[in-house]
Amino acid sequence: MFCGSNDGADPAYSAAAMALGVAIARAGHVLVYGGSRLGLMGQLADAAIGEGGEVIGVMPQSLVDRERAHRGLNELRVVASMHERKATMADLSDAFIALPGGIGTLDELFEIWTWRQLGLHEKPLALFDVADYFAPMIEFLDRSVSAGFLRSEGRAMLGRAHSAEGALALVQ
Repeated sequence: MFCGSNDGADPAYSAAAMALGVAIARAGHVLVYGGSRLGLMGQLADAAIGEGGEVIGVMPQSLVDRERAHRGLNELRVVASMHERKATMADLSDAFIALPGGIGTLDELFEIWTWRQLGLHEKPLALFDVADYFAPMIEFLDRSVSAGFLRSEGRAMLGRAHSAEGALALVQ
């Protein structure tokens, strides 16, 4: 799960993060995410925990103090670097969903998508596109296909949903 450590300007982002946390827990899935108690990350984790779900956070030591790691998780894995964080999250996860977030969220999403295109994993990927946050990016990705820089098969690897249930359906 990739999402922001900020709340975002639209309350719909928080509502969506909480809805996804509840949906993940109710479906019996384990939530693996960045480990923060702040922003959408914290809301996602709190919602899953509130529904009795299992939540694993993965955070580099350098961010544990800066981002105030969530201390109510089933497990918090403290790693040495952002590279190790992404690799650990990839190893622990069966699928990936991105909620709105900033450059860190996009970095994680694009790296895991690149790994999929390279055949390093076969795990599904989806955007939970709250309030059309990702619409400009989708337009860019589609333009990348028409411009010949992204193959349609690669573009098809990234699903898009507008609800928690829809996002889960895309990655199951």
